[in-house]
Amino acid sequence: MSAVTSKSAGENGKRTRLSPDERRQQLLTLGAKMLGERALEELSVSEIAAQAGISRGLLFHYFPTKQDFQLEVVRHANAELMERVTPDRSLGLLDKLRDSMERYVDYVSENRTSYLALLRGPTSVSPDLLPLVDETRDAIIGLILAEAPTPADPAGNPRLMLGMRGWIAFVEETTLTWLRTEPITREELIDLLVESLLTLTLALNPELGTALRE
Repeated sequence: MSAVTSKSAGENGKRTRLSPDERRQQLLTLGAKMLGERALEELSVSEIAAQAGISRGLLFHYFPTKQDFQLEVVRHANAELMERVTPDRSLGLLDKLRDSMERYVDYVSENRTSYLALLRGPTSVSPDLLPLVDETRDAIIGLILAEAPTPADPAGNPRLMLGMRGWIAFVEETTLTWLRTEPITREELIDLLVESLLTLTLALNPELGTALRE
């Protein structure tokens, strides 16, 4: 997760005042950092407030409840994931796909505790969190389709979209299983994730599948 640069205290120990937006961003960044080390339900509001140099009560000035704070931390972490998986635009299409999968695997490896908890822990069935996780899945699909030279229309191709959602589930489950046992190398895992999408798109949309292989 991102490192935190706090302006709560200066070099001489004197506090410097943050704007409301800066303070809110600081708290979310601290929450996302803690989320990389523990499950969402184990986030400590008191610890985060202490790290920010503010009272626990002041944190609730920015986030009305602990649940509100948790949701915003997940939203922040999801935005970070999307930023991390965005491929190098200078690469060819197939290399972009591989680059994106490499970035995904690295991100999940760095944040395995929180990622596993979000997908398999008690919070994975939360009616508040499910839409956020689904939004991220759809955004990853959109990122891949947008990179294709022959973009597919999601609304006009429900079969393709259903297959892509199935592929996202395959990527998540395969990566989480790999993290537990690492039966193959990282490079072999990425090959598996990339080849599975290429094979799937050839079956669902040959034009798109051929474009992705070029």
